[in-house]
Amino acid sequence: MIIGKYNINPNIQKTIFIVAVILCLSSFVSSPVALVGGFLFVYLFGHPFPEINSKAVSLLLKVAVVGLGFGMNITQALAAGKDGFLLTVFSIIFTLVLGNLIGKKLGMEKRTSHLLSSGTAICGGSAIAAVAPVINATEKDMSVSLGVVFLLNSVALVLFPVLGHLLSLDQHQFGLWSAIAIHDTSSVVGAAYSFGEEALRVATTVKLARALWIIPLSIVSLYLFKGKGKSIKIPWFILLFVIAILLNTYIPIPKILTNSITTASKSLLVLTLFLIGAGLSIEKIKSAGWKPMILGLSLWMAISVVSLFVIVNLY
Repeated sequence: MIIGKYNINPNIQKTIFIVAVILCLSSFVSSPVALVGGFLFVYLFGHPFPEINSKAVSLLLKVAVVGLGFGMNITQALAAGKDGFLLTVFSIIFTLVLGNLIGKKLGMEKRTSHLLSSGTAICGGSAIAAVAPVINATEKDMSVSLGVVFLLNSVALVLFPVLGHLLSLDQHQFGLWSAIAIHDTSSVVGAAYSFGEEALRVATTVKLARALWIIPLSIVSLYLFKGKGKSIKIPWFILLFVIAILLNTYIPIPKILTNSITTASKSLLVLTLFLIGAGLSIEKIKSAGWKPMILGLSLWMAISVVSLFVIVNLY
């Protein structure tokens, strides 16, 4: 149990937490509110179940993403993936090269800068978790990188939909932009969900196609850091997402069933974001340090601005 600013009775703490979880599963809480609410809840009252928080986030996100596949059509998915392919390749190379250059200028440890660049280039915490064992990264390298990415993800989830409306982006443009410029899949889907249905379809498809680049990135990292005998993690849940799309496209599943699955998946996503917020703490933010924060922020701003410019002018 984690104690917050106000030390309340553990049973009351658990009860309030469970009520918050139920509210997240309803249709009354938006993605940004869930994320900020999770952070504020733990800050004020503490976390009654910290030992299962990260595992729950990982599982619920995968289930939610697969469920969203039942609301998509393979033709739409391929069109979105095709639109985002070249932009994805360019953004990954651009981010990794820029991250290496800025990391050297800041005098950062090579493994930390590579982890942060990998997380920004592909899919945040998932990429960091996949690359870390390949390059023999320390626990500190991982925690610092995850802390920075975690913080920027949280900001992006709240900020991007606001900017999207201010910049008058259409659904397709916003879906592409969020998939390219926001780190973690959870925040990408959360931001797109709050923007609109088409944005959600585009963002989810492009982001998951982008996540497959974890495999070639891990192979390149293996070579660069000479991590012999290391295994490479493959995000298998993406295959289930594709199967769900195929089933929805070619099997006559009743609409009431697919609609129920996608609605439940969106609710699970909101709950996931609440738990992500609950895992973010002031201590984690402070422990990141200024150099990794500068690198992470610089990469995030660079890819956000460059990808936005390309999307507005070409899509």
